[in-house]
Amino acid sequence: MQPVSVWQWSLWGLLLCLLCSSCLGSPSPSTAPEKRAESQGLRFRLAGFPRKPFEGRVEIERAGEWGTICDDDFTLQAAHVLCRELGFTEATGWTHSAKYGPGTGRIWLDNLSCSGTEKSVTECASRGWGNSDCTHDEDAGVICKDQRLPGFSDFNVIEVEHNLQVEEVRLRAAVGRGRRPLPVTEGLVEVRLPDGWSQVCDKGWSAHNSHVVCGMLGFPSEKRVNTAFYRLLAQRQQHSFGLHGVACMGTEAHLSLCSLEFYRANDTARCPGGAPAVVSCVPGPLYAASSGQKKQQQPKPQGEARVRLKGGSHPGEGRVEVLKAGTWGTVCDRKWDLLAASVVCRELGFGSAREALSGARMGQGMGAIHLSEVRCSGQEPSLWKCPHKNITAEDCSHSQDAGVRCNLPYTGVDTKIRLSGGRSRHEGRVEVQIGGPGPLRWGLICGDDWGTLEAMVACRQLGLGYANHGLQETWYWDSGNVTEVVMSGVRCTGTELSLDQCAHHSTHIACKRTGTHFTAGVICSETASDLLLHSALVQETAYIEDRPLHMLYCAAEENCLARSARSANWPYGHRRLLRFSSQIHNLGRADFRPKAGRHSWVWHECHGHYHSMDIFTHYDILTPNGTKVAEGHKASFCLEDTECQEDVSKRYECANFGEQGITVGCWDLYRHDIDCQWIDITDVKPGNYILQVVINPNFEVAESDFTNNAMKCNCKYDGHRIWVHNCHIGDALSEEANRKFERYPGQTSNQII
Repeated sequence: MQPVSVWQWSLWGLLLCLLCSSCLGSPSPSTAPEKRAESQGLRFRLAGFPRKPFEGRVEIERAGEWGTICDDDFTLQAAHVLCRELGFTEATGWTHSAKYGPGTGRIWLDNLSCSGTEKSVTECASRGWGNSDCTHDEDAGVICKDQRLPGFSDFNVIEVEHNLQVEEVRLRAAVGRGRRPLPVTEGLVEVRLPDGWSQVCDKGWSAHNSHVVCGMLGFPSEKRVNTAFYRLLAQRQQHSFGLHGVACMGTEAHLSLCSLEFYRANDTARCPGGAPAVVSCVPGPLYAASSGQKKQQQPKPQGEARVRLKGGSHPGEGRVEVLKAGTWGTVCDRKWDLLAASVVCRELGFGSAREALSGARMGQGMGAIHLSEVRCSGQEPSLWKCPHKNITAEDCSHSQDAGVRCNLPYTGVDTKIRLSGGRSRHEGRVEVQIGGPGPLRWGLICGDDWGTLEAMVACRQLGLGYANHGLQETWYWDSGNVTEVVMSGVRCTGTELSLDQCAHHSTHIACKRTGTHFTAGVICSETASDLLLHSALVQETAYIEDRPLHMLYCAAEENCLARSARSANWPYGHRRLLRFSSQIHNLGRADFRPKAGRHSWVWHECHGHYHSMDIFTHYDILTPNGTKVAEGHKASFCLEDTECQEDVSKRYECANFGEQGITVGCWDLYRHDIDCQWIDITDVKPGNYILQVVINPNFEVAESDFTNNAMKCNCKYDGHRIWVHNCHIGDALSEEANRKFERYPGQTSNQII
C-alpha cells in the first residue's frame, strides 16, 4: 500500500506544480514535449514579394494544407516565436495588411497572442486552428534578424521558390545622359536581377505597366512616349533582356507583384522582333522644376475635400489628414493598406506607397477622426473617392492614426552635402559641393544667421530626418580638410528639398566673422516634437479684466504690459487685459525641451520662477489687414506636463528647480489667471480684430511642423465687452474659408457697423 500512496501523492504534487506554473504564467515543462510534438507536425515558410530571404508573409502547413496568420492582435512577441520556428534568432519587425501580398487557402490562426518566450507557436493563445473572421488582406508577415539559430534543423521550414525576382527598377536615359538633370523621368526600363541590370522586352507592354514603374520611381503618373524613336535607336545598340511577359493591373505597389516571366539562361533568342520597354513619367509639383519640365498643374479634388501629410521627417511621409467641412482630421488605420496609401501618395504628387503605416507611427493627431475602414481599389484619383466609413470618437482613437511612406524620385541632392567632424553621422559641420561646368569642390557655409529652419533643410537633404540644432559656431568640429567658405546669407523657409533652393550668396560671399570656426553646423534627429495649441479653449475662456496697477508690478518688470503703462500714474489706475487660457499639446515623436540648459536659466525673484526660454509664445491683436495694434508675450517660466493622455506618465515638473519640457502625449496648461497670460488692450479702440497666438515664434526649438504653430480668432470689441469666435490653427481652413475669415461681411473699415 505504501508505494501506491506515494504514487498518489506524486500525482497530486505534479498537478499542484502544473497549477502553480499556470498561475504564474510560465509554460509547464511537463506539457512541452506534447506541444513540441504538435509543432513537429507543422511546416513553416516565408512567402510573398518583394522580399528578402529573412522576411515575408508567414505561411503554415497543417494537415497537408498551407494557410496564413491574421494580423489581428499580432505583436512583435508573436513575430519572435515565428522567426525562431523559421530558424532565425529573433524578429526585428512585423507587417500587417498583407504587405507581401495576400495569401491563399486557410487562415490558420487569428488573434494570436504570444509572450515571446514560447518554444512553439502552438503554445501561444489564439482563437483556435482554422477559426478566423479575417480575409487574406489581413495576412501577417515577419521581418527576422538575418542570423540563423545554431544547429537549427530546417526540416520543417519550406522556402518558397524565389530564385528570380525583381529587386530594383530604374530608368536609363537613352540620350543626353550627361546633360539631363535628375530625376530621370524618361528612359529604358531596367530591372536588377541577381546577375546584374537587364532590359525588359516591350512585347505586350501596357500603360498599366508604365503606371506601376512610375509609381515605384516616385512619380504619380505616366505619359505616352515616342516608341518609334526608341525602336530606331535600339537597332544601333546591344541589349541584355532579362524579363518579358509583364502584365500589371496598374494598382500594384511593386513590379514583382505583377505577372511576369524571366528569360532562362539557355534562351538564345530573346525578345524577337521587339525592343526594350520605354517609360515616360510625369513628376509631381515638388519635383517638376528640378527635372527641367514645365510645372504640371495637378487637378484638385472637387469641393473642399483635401488630403495632406503631417509629422514626417522626409517628403512624402507622414500622418494622413483629410479636410472635411473646414476641419482637418485623421484617418483610422482599420483596414489601412498599400492600395489606400498609394492613392494618397499619388494624389499628393508622389509615387506609389512604400509603406502603409498604422498605430500612429507618424505621431498622433488632434481633434476629429474623419474616416475609417478605407477600402481603395488603387485606381481612385483621391482618397475621398474610396469607399469608407464615417467615424465617431468612440470608434477609434488617435493611437490608431494611419500614415504613409511614399516612393520618391531620386534627385541626387544627398550627394551634394556632407557632414564632417561630428561625433556621429547625425552631426557635424556642413559642407556643400559646388562647381560646374568646371571641377567640383567642397566648401563651408558662413554661420551668420544660420538657424533652425536652415538646419531643417540641411538634415532633410542629408536624409537624416529633423534638425535638433542649427549651430553658428563649430569649434569642436574642425576637420581641417576644407577651409573655404563658399556660401553665405542662407535663408530658408524650412520646406526646401536642398540648400540650393534657399536664398543665399554663392558668388559675393559676405561673412561677419571670419575663420572656419564660425561656420554652419547641424545636429539631426529622426524624431522631433510638435506643439499645437488647443484653439477651442482660447475661445471658451477669453474675457476682459480691468486690473489695478498696484497688482501689476511683477508683470511690468517682465515687460508684459503695453508701452503706455510706463507713463501711467503708478500705483493708481488700471490696465485693461484680454485674458484667456492656453493649452499646448506635444503631438510629435520627441519631448519638447527648452533650447538653453538649466545652468543658463534665469531666476525671476518677483514671480519666483525660472525662465528657460526668452520667448515661448507671442500674443497679438491685429486689424483685418494685418496691422498690429497690441501685443503680449510669455516667457517659458514654467514648462511642464500639466496633464497627459491615459497611457502617458508625466516627466517634467517645475517645482524645486525640476526639469522643464513637455512630454509626447502631454500638454502644458497656462490658466487665464496667471500673470502675463494676457494682452494689454488698454489702448485698443473698439472695432473688429484678429487675435493671433504663435508658439515658439523664433524657432528656438526644432519641431517636425511649424505650420501649425499659429492660431487665429475673430475678435469683436465694443469698448466694454469682447467676443472671440472662429478660433482655428493658421493652416486649418480652406482658401475659401480663409477669405471669409479675413473680411467680415459688409465690413468697410475697422469700426463696428
